Amino acid sequence: MPRGPQNWLLSLLILLVVITAQKSLARLNDKNGLKSAVFLSPKFVMETGSVSNKFYYNIDLPRGHIAIKSFNAEVVDVAGNPVPLHETYLHHWAVVRYYQFEGIEVSKYKGDFGFYQSNFIVVKNAGICGNGLPQFFGLGSETRRTATHVPDPYGIEVGNLAEIPSGYEGRWLLNVHAIDTRGAEDSLGCTECRCDLYNVTKDEYGQPLNQDYVGGLRCCYDETRCRVRKGFESGERSLFVRYPVTWVDWDSSILPVKIYIFDVTDKWKTSDKSSQHSSKHDCQIEYNIESCVAGVASDSCVDSRRVSLSMLTGGDVIYGAAHQHTGGIGSALYGEDGRVICSSLPIYGDGKEAGNEAGYIVGMSACYPQPGTVKISNGETLILESNYSSTQGHTGVMGLFYLLVADPPTKPNSFLHTPGQVKTMKPHFVWGEVFFGVSIAAAIIAGYRRRSQREDGYESIVV
Repeated sequence: MPRGPQNWLLSLLILLVVITAQKSLARLNDKNGLKSAVFLSPKFVMETGSVSNKFYYNIDLPRGHIAIKSFNAEVVDVAGNPVPLHETYLHHWAVVRYYQFEGIEVSKYKGDFGFYQSNFIVVKNAGICGNGLPQFFGLGSETRRTATHVPDPYGIEVGNLAEIPSGYEGRWLLNVHAIDTRGAEDSLGCTECRCDLYNVTKDEYGQPLNQDYVGGLRCCYDETRCRVRKGFESGERSLFVRYPVTWVDWDSSILPVKIYIFDVTDKWKTSDKSSQHSSKHDCQIEYNIESCVAGVASDSCVDSRRVSLSMLTGGDVIYGAAHQHTGGIGSALYGEDGRVICSSLPIYGDGKEAGNEAGYIVGMSACYPQPGTVKISNGETLILESNYSSTQGHTGVMGLFYLLVADPPTKPNSFLHTPGQVKTMKPHFVWGEVFFGVSIAAAIIAGYRRRSQREDGYESIVV
């Protein structure tokens, strides 16, 4: 294999081409104004049974005052091939908006949230779990086949300078929780973070686990390892999260939506002393499913959980979708009068290829009601229901529900970017810049030891 400056030169030339492609992004516009790009996270290295739960700060995303129209993600290898869930299980990914003091630099990777520092301000979604679920975007194994586009004339507004505190700048954080199940003794148990399979008795902060805590996030934290079959060997491999984003520049024709995330484990309760609702929400995020008793017909083995939640500020429902784990059979959000606001059902795979893995939830159905047809009143009490099959027990499952809500429009808006008009932009390289970059490569090659490592950075790939 060739080594030395010639090898670095080849790498540098490739890097220059990529940088040029990135620069060309700002000059690429679709006829209808919709922009599209694909980004890569820093690499994370997986071994058999290993867990990676990393937080990446200041990730690459479109800048400026924009309306995000869709955001999704999937795990890929170094060649860009999608990695199936039965090899690396994507427990969840989440993207959080935050403000940071201008000029303050932090490590791209940190082992935890780190938002208790004075120079961070988390930009939470509209609610209602607060610190527990602050993300703007996020899904899990269902990410490849769950629709996320925001229909026109709506958008998720970010980058409004009037909302950013003086001296701060807006940034994004990405949390990726992945579990390598190649050669696992019990693949389902590994993905459900059963504590006995991880051989842990303390959480990542060194605190002893309660005896009744048998599985969940506290047992499959970063750098833990799930039990694999004796004698099974497979090498390390570098993986990435690839996340495509579409957006438009903000203008007055766009109606902003508020992001709500509900949790069936929320312990919120109404006040007994007044008609006012308590503002305290205690979202547990995960729970366990007990196996139904022997002799019960399988179609009757259903764990159904419900919680009442208050919407202090209502509006028009624009989008809805649930998040469930293996064993989930559907979730629904009901209005105070019992009407169905949105029902979301899981899609299970029946093959081996990425996006159709047998036995895994590979998608969740989403609701797109006609604007103005599904409304939530101010102060309305909603009912969230999450259903799982209990033919067998499950640990660390979730019952979340994502909702986009908009204020009713005060005047008609034109629909500029309907989902059917979404186009991906092909790379238009500015060849003059490419040749200029190539011409300076020889001068730069002397400093090849200082070159940036591609694997540890971010990449924007125009599509």
